[in-house]
Amino acid sequence: MNRSAPYQPLIFRILHGISGILGIGAIISGFLVYNTFDKRFGYIPIPKINPIQDIHGTLAVFFLILLPFFAVYSFHAGKRRLLQPDSIQNLTQFGKPIWWVSLQRLVNTKMLLAAVLAVVSGRMMKEEWLPLGELDHVWYYAHLIAWVIIIFCLAIHVLMSAKVGGAPLLLSILSWKLRPEDSPTKWYSRLCVWLGNFSHNLREEINQFMKGGLLLQIIEVIVLGGIISAFILPLFFSGGQ
Repeated sequence: MNRSAPYQPLIFRILHGISGILGIGAIISGFLVYNTFDKRFGYIPIPKINPIQDIHGTLAVFFLILLPFFAVYSFHAGKRRLLQPDSIQNLTQFGKPIWWVSLQRLVNTKMLLAAVLAVVSGRMMKEEWLPLGELDHVWYYAHLIAWVIIIFCLAIHVLMSAKVGGAPLLLSILSWKLRPEDSPTKWYSRLCVWLGNFSHNLREEINQFMKGGLLLQIIEVIVLGGIISAFILPLFFSGGQ
């Protein structure tokens, strides 16, 4: 691998790649659902795909199953890619390299929040609402809003990645290169080491919290709490408002 090309951990490439494929699939199928049943804000005259709701729902369920793993990785091993204590302050340095990096981190964080809004609102919707023309439910509007936010965040995420790291960064996500220490055969032993050092890791998290990581900690609680609610809320509510 070229020295100028960054190395991405294998677990990140796997989680990022699969969640990206599922997310983009859900975005496209979500538009087709809207294009079939809603059309209030414009539409494209394309042939109707009868099972499009089932396709969208299946992609969304697989995305939801993967999301907690990706979120935990993002907030811990990958937290340098998310909002930092000085990110908001750095956004005042318009045009400088740190401005682009900070904007990318902010967008990455917002995309996680939007993904949670999407899965929670989607899980709280009833399948029969749209075919029956019931388009004024709160959860449906929340789902539409999440869909729009994710599209904008995804576009900015790709553009900022190209701006910050250029082609080498984009290609590193698709690279098949593997360092010996990153082999899947060593994941279990590394996890055991991490769990064995849990108290140290906890102290480090507390130190980061005291240094100004409060906002990211709150966002982590919101994201993980939202994911949990996406799994359990439909067990108690058969569709919302």
